[in-house]
Amino acid sequence: MRSPNLLALVAAGAVIGASIGVVRGPQRPLAGGNLAREALAAPAPVAVPAPAVDVAPRAPATPTLAAAPAAKAPASSAADPKPAASRAATTRTDPTRPASRSAAKRTGSTRPASRSAATRTDPTRPASRTAARPQARKRSQATAGAVLRASRAVLATAGVESGPQAVQVQRALARLGGRVRETSDRDALRLAFRAYYAYKAAHPEQVRKPYLYFVDYGLDARTPRGYVFDMRSLRVVDGPFTVAHGRGSAPRRGVPTRFSNRNGSEATSLGLFLAQETYAFKGKTNGRLYRSMGLRLRGLSGRFNGDARERGVVVHGAPYVTRSGAGRSEGCPAVEPARARTLIPRIRNGGMVFLFSPHDRTWRREDPWANRGRKTRARG
Repeated sequence: MRSPNLLALVAAGAVIGASIGVVRGPQRPLAGGNLAREALAAPAPVAVPAPAVDVAPRAPATPTLAAAPAAKAPASSAADPKPAASRAATTRTDPTRPASRSAAKRTGSTRPASRSAATRTDPTRPASRTAARPQARKRSQATAGAVLRASRAVLATAGVESGPQAVQVQRALARLGGRVRETSDRDALRLAFRAYYAYKAAHPEQVRKPYLYFVDYGLDARTPRGYVFDMRSLRVVDGPFTVAHGRGSAPRRGVPTRFSNRNGSEATSLGLFLAQETYAFKGKTNGRLYRSMGLRLRGLSGRFNGDARERGVVVHGAPYVTRSGAGRSEGCPAVEPARARTLIPRIRNGGMVFLFSPHDRTWRREDPWANRGRKTRARG
């Protein structure tokens, strides 16, 4: 049986050791007697320095990230029962103040952890920006449509192309306009290219070849006024060269000013034509018979040239057409005999022909292909 005096002595030693820091870590109740248990359960008194002869001096504690530096910690006062070194730990365990924003989220703090969280919980704002995107997209499309319509109106007023074939026409003008020596009107090539691309878009199965035979009848018969364009590669494959006009359209060496689609008029017809099959052509000039290859044309500009095939308006070679000038035909865009042998095979069965003049304002205003079909309906 252990002596009560011995137990009291052990309990007293434990209390003294805890007060001076010798005993560390969680304390366990000592076995035997109520005196030891009460001594261990009692709160630790204010630290009392131990005699130098009893306890060796403690080594300075190694600073950690959790504890504040000793130099910056405020000195403890007699009224504050908590040591300065334990204030940081007290702050971390304060239930009224979250240790961090993440801790505030876990503890349900009333202060949002971030602005995005505040935005999500704000009932006056949409849950995300996605909800506002459809309305913004509709407003953007409406604005773009209004700008596009206004731009097209301005471009039309200025004479600049717009619409499905606009890019093609502008590209052809940029590539071929500088290679044409002379035109009677600034819109001569524009109308020709517009008619070509408009008809090709409407009837791609009929335009089997990329060639366009163009004649500017705003120039006189002694001026080279014919060209052949490759509309695929946008290059001039022939021209300029002289071309005949009908004797019913003008005097022999003048500029044609009268145009007709009537049979027997012997006048030139304006507008867009489709080049069809070839045949053996026979002609007579100055009482002499001559032969050439002939190319039949189908008029596509309605009442302006729709009867060309019935009238016998064809492309052919003629001895009255030379490099220095062209005589008059019965309405055919005839060329030199040698040139006919190369030009006609190139454009037959699917090429296009466009005959232009600035002197027929009715045709210029109402041609269905040069004006993209806004006035009259084309045959075809």
